[in-house]
Amino acid sequence: MTRFIGIIGYPLKHTLSPAFQQAALDHYKLDIRYWAWETEPASLHTVVSRLRWPENIGANVTVPHKESVTALVDEVDSMAATVGAVNTIVKRGGRLVGYNTDVRGFIRSLREDAFFDPRDRRVVVLGAGGAARAVCFGLLGEGVASIAIANRTPRRATELVDALAHRRSGLSAGTEVTMVVWGSDEMANQLKHCHLIVNCTTLGMAHGSGEGESPLSAEDIPRNALVYDLVYNPAETPLLQAARKVGARRLGGLAMLVYQGAASFELWIGRPAPVDVMMLAARKALAKLG
Repeated sequence: MTRFIGIIGYPLKHTLSPAFQQAALDHYKLDIRYWAWETEPASLHTVVSRLRWPENIGANVTVPHKESVTALVDEVDSMAATVGAVNTIVKRGGRLVGYNTDVRGFIRSLREDAFFDPRDRRVVVLGAGGAARAVCFGLLGEGVASIAIANRTPRRATELVDALAHRRSGLSAGTEVTMVVWGSDEMANQLKHCHLIVNCTTLGMAHGSGEGESPLSAEDIPRNALVYDLVYNPAETPLLQAARKVGARRLGGLAMLVYQGAASFELWIGRPAPVDVMMLAARKALAKLG
């Protein structure tokens, strides 16, 4: 019997996950197909419940469902519970278990692809959704000096700051975590003195509502900072173009996408993920979209 895994999100025209996950499954010659299950919020409960069907193994979860899906699975692992967001669902003995592999994927990409040691660094995080939660908890665990969170809806940023304060036990008590108002003088000051900027919004994402937009202008970006855009399609987002103008270091979201996907693959399949195979397939798929 052919079995199935999918990615649940909305919209999904931009997704590369089917390309590189299918390449990994084919590498092991498994009779498993990986699909894009585009799911509007009103249909999320129905789609998640279908994962219980015998032929389904699990799913990835992406924007905008990473937080809301936590209430639809039977249990969540400790990292997903800490972050408050699920990006991977695995069916185990008929039960749906939620995991978060974004934290591992983000930190791995930061170290291995940007050669950036986050300890004692000052960070500005743009956005306050599920991806921002994973990024912030990952950075707390690495002992950054400070995290300033900016979101176009201030309430969401404040909620994330509160969640970090509530759940940070055992991570890094010395990290200063603050909310700054989007576009304010305080945000500009935080940007001016930061070492790392992480865009966790969908601004600039192909086929998204903010396609062609950048959360920052070139004038906002300090030359000595690393600018990390979690958006991976297009390969050079408007934010990365702005960073290039001022000579700042840049990293797109493809590496994190593949690394978190590799961790998901190992949870579903129980075999080492062929990361090189996955990365090559992701790059080829992204080139075709371009």
